[in-house]
Amino acid sequence: MDINFYQKTCLEFEEFLMQSCPKIEGFHPYFERAFWEMMLNGGKRFRPKLLLSIVCAYNPSLSKNAFLPALALECLHTYSLIHDDLPAMDNANLRRGHPTLHKLYDEAGAILVGDGLNTYAFYLLSQARLDNGVKIRLISELSNNGGIGGMVIGQAMDCYFENQTLEISKLKIIHHNKTAKLIATSLKMGAIIANLAQNTIEMFYEFGIDLGLYFQIRDDVIDATQSEIQAGKTTQNDKEKNSYVNLLGLEGARKHAKDLQENILKKLENMTEGARVCLNDLLGEYFKEGVR
Repeated sequence: MDINFYQKTCLEFEEFLMQSCPKIEGFHPYFERAFWEMMLNGGKRFRPKLLLSIVCAYNPSLSKNAFLPALALECLHTYSLIHDDLPAMDNANLRRGHPTLHKLYDEAGAILVGDGLNTYAFYLLSQARLDNGVKIRLISELSNNGGIGGMVIGQAMDCYFENQTLEISKLKIIHHNKTAKLIATSLKMGAIIANLAQNTIEMFYEFGIDLGLYFQIRDDVIDATQSEIQAGKTTQNDKEKNSYVNLLGLEGARKHAKDLQENILKKLENMTEGARVCLNDLLGEYFKEGVR
C-alpha cells in the first residue's frame, strides 16, 4: 500500500469539499453563505478520512467515487455540531476556532442550516457514482446510525439526563450512540464502497465502535482540561453532564482511554497491511498525543 496515495487522496478530498458549496436560490440575506461556512472553517475531516482509508486500502480505483459519500458524512457531522452548540443544548460560543452560527447570525438560521446539511447529506449519497445497490446500503447505514438508531437518540439521552448522575453502563450506552456509531459507520461505508465481504464490513464497524468511545473520552478530557483557545471550541461545558471525567475522575477517564487505545492497536495489528498503513497514518498523531 502506497501511503502517499492515501495522503494525496485526503488532500484532494479537502480541495473537493472547499469547492462544493451548492448554489442556493432565493433572497435570504445570509443563508447561502452560512450554509457552507462551518465546513469552510475547517475541522479534522476525521470521518471522511476513515471512509477514504478503507477505500484506498482495498479498492483505490474507487477513491474519487467515494468523495460524495465522504462529503455526506462531513455534512451530517457538521449539522450535528451546529445543533449541539445551540442554546437549547450546549449554548456554545465557539466551534472550529470561529463563532458558532447562532452567535454570528441568529438561532433560527443556525437551526435551518443544520437541517439543510442533514438532508443535503442524503442528496449527495444519491448522486454518488456508485452502483444503486451500494448507494441504498450507504443511505440506510448513515440514516440509521446518524439518526434515531444512533446519534440522535444518543443526543436525546445526553440532554435529558443532564444534572442526573448515571451509572457508567448507561453512560456507555449514551456515547455508544451519540459518538461511536457515526465513527463506526464511516469505516463501514468505506468497506461497503470497496465491496468487502460482510464479515470484514462488520469487523470494521466493531473496530469503529471502540475508536468512537476512545475519541469520546478524549473529548471529555479536552473539555475538562483545555481552554477555548487550545481546543478551538467552547470548553468547560460538561460540568452538569454525564461524562467519563465526571463519573470516573480525570485519571480514571485517562486510564479507560489508554485501555481502549491498547485494544485498538491490537486490532490494528490483525488487519491487512493496506488498512493498517492507512489507519495508522490517520490515528498515529492522536495516539502519540494520548489523552492528556
